[in-house]
Amino acid sequence: MEVPGSQNPVLQQVNQLWSMLDDMSLSSPESYRSFIEKQLREGKDACSPPQPESCIRVAILGPKQGVLYINVCSWKRIPAPSSPDQPVPVGGGRLETHTEGKEQYSVLDVAFSPEVLERARPDRQEREQLHLLAISFAQQQHGLRLSQRFSVLGANLKGSAQDMKDRLLLPRKPEPPAPPISAPTLLQQISSLRDDVEGGGDPAGGLTLQLGGGEQQQPSRPGLIQVISSSESPLPLPRRPPHQLTLQAGTGDHGTRRLELSVELPGVHSVAECQLSITQDDVLLEVEDMYHLQMDFPETVNEETATAIFNKRTHTLTITVSII
Repeated sequence: MEVPGSQNPVLQQVNQLWSMLDDMSLSSPESYRSFIEKQLREGKDACSPPQPESCIRVAILGPKQGVLYINVCSWKRIPAPSSPDQPVPVGGGRLETHTEGKEQYSVLDVAFSPEVLERARPDRQEREQLHLLAISFAQQQHGLRLSQRFSVLGANLKGSAQDMKDRLLLPRKPEPPAPPISAPTLLQQISSLRDDVEGGGDPAGGLTLQLGGGEQQQPSRPGLIQVISSSESPLPLPRRPPHQLTLQAGTGDHGTRRLELSVELPGVHSVAECQLSITQDDVLLEVEDMYHLQMDFPETVNEETATAIFNKRTHTLTITVSII
């Protein structure tokens, strides 16, 4: 008896696909089980929602001044770097502007691999580097000019978790309907898998099931995330320069104690390249795309007494400030 619709080419291809899977399950049950488990595991990771990790607040310097909150989150869709020498992959959502009363601010979600965040969690300096990388990503992807000075908020998320998911998962504009599953591509992959089994290969080791017609695996929604891959140039990330802080005792009965901070800046040729900010509690030194140093003073200082001298021969900046 002829089954209605059995002459449909797509249905024939689907039936052929399932027939191949059935044959493989009989000829090599272990390989078939490994293959199915691998697809289920990857599918579960792909559907796993992003998890908030921290939130930083940074000033927008241009093209229009404002405030930006960056939600740093953990997302299994973002791969970990293949080695410590490779750039860190980064994913990001759309940039939104909100108004609460008289305050207007922007929100951006930036995602890293859970492995990257887990490795950085116990190390304050590594966390700071990831936050600077998130700032650099925001500048590149959205054409912003941001301050390198930021603050980490007590809450780990600005807004709601659902809003964060929507910004990362939903595109800005409606997309056309997804193309139908390319049955020939599936058949080719299953056929290749079966050939590997018959030839003694390990199909579960390197096969990726694709639901599109392309040769390279793509996200299920175009534009879902933007990943900085190892084949691309890494984002420029300012590094922490070598420095030394010393306490100088005052002389005489009314001698004033001072703090002296010496910072080595190889590659810097003029004090004009340095952006220096000193408060009673801390100091911030920035050299665009080269150096970033933010540190707390061990004691309260009088910022009005601060002086800075740059030695062009040794490329060293010396900052002196009196202690209150």
